[in-house]
Amino acid sequence: MTLRFDQSGLIPAIVQHARSGEVLMLGYMNAEALRLTCESGLVTFWSRSRQAIWRKGETSGNVLRLVELRRDCDDDALLVLAEPAGPTCHTGARSCFHRDLAGEVVSRATPPAATLARLADVVRARRATAPEQSYTAKLLQGGVDRIGKKIGEEAAEVIIAAKNASKPELAYELADLFYHSLVLMESQNLPPEAVWQELERRLNP
Repeated sequence: MTLRFDQSGLIPAIVQHARSGEVLMLGYMNAEALRLTCESGLVTFWSRSRQAIWRKGETSGNVLRLVELRRDCDDDALLVLAEPAGPTCHTGARSCFHRDLAGEVVSRATPPAATLARLADVVRARRATAPEQSYTAKLLQGGVDRIGKKIGEEAAEVIIAAKNASKPELAYELADLFYHSLVLMESQNLPPEAVWQELERRLNP
């Protein structure tokens, strides 16, 4: 089927973080920008203000690496699943959609589940830089034995919190368990997406 570009030869393209699901930005593509995106693997748009092709991140380095393209049911909009190399917004924010209707800055991720992907990115960064003051880096240096011991401790604390019937305590301890599980996955070079895919497989056997 043929895409339905508007009278200006453009089609809106919503960019979504391929792992976290967070909506990053809205841009417009013409046929040439779409072709360049597919060929280069780097998301490219048509700038309506400059009336020119522009590749996201061509000056800042914060490119968007294409993972998948989808069209909507009317063939007049695109969903671009991408991996961002740094902040997407020119303000330095993660997403261009970082303010509420009153104009106030909102720091929490949308959807909230995107927080897990952000945390996994931080864990990966700690492994790369290994700052001496980083608890995460020390855990990773300790290997499976040290990380596994912490996971065992946190799992026990989760059970205790549940037995205490304390929702705040349970949320706190589960957060610790999630975090240490992400550290274990990083130490084993297992991306969180592998877990999401396994859960998806179980939902759709």
